[in-house]
Amino acid sequence: MFDNIEFANPEMFLLMLVIPGMIAWYIYKLRKGYAEIQVSSTSVLENTRRSIRQYLFHSLFIMRILAITLLITALARPQTSTSRQDISIEGIDIVMALDVSGSMLAQDLRPDRLEAAKAVALDFFQGRPNDRIGLVIFSGETFTQCPLTTDHLQLIIQYLRNYLKKLKAA
Repeated sequence: MFDNIEFANPEMFLLMLVIPGMIAWYIYKLRKGYAEIQVSSTSVLENTRRSIRQYLFHSLFIMRILAITLLITALARPQTSTSRQDISIEGIDIVMALDVSGSMLAQDLRPDRLEAAKAVALDFFQGRPNDRIGLVIFSGETFTQCPLTTDHLQLIIQYLRNYLKKLKAA
């Protein structure tokens, strides 16, 4: 799991030298901070149960040490190195122009021309995985709906977004 981890700033681990000092300071303050009282016998206190507070007394300090350790590790910037392979593929640039005018709502195709064009365009996008495809729409004016991209999912999203706008306007 941790086979190929490298650190960009391994010198940051020198800050870990602060932790033993913090532990020594905590122990010093802990020993110095106890109040003393003289009693004749502690036999009455022997059978009392310890509270959760007594069990968790040092947990806050432990959490602080853990937080500082993790912060120092983050400052060292751990990075995984994996093998990298460059793959070259060949494709072409295609810009599709699509008419979204009112004439595309004619129902000579099922259900209409715009739906038929949408289905053909989606099939076309999926059949060209290595090509960069762009989309220009026109209806009196032209708009670049999506510039050339190999992210065909984004192209389809842009296409559908425009299609929904056109339906709301009609």
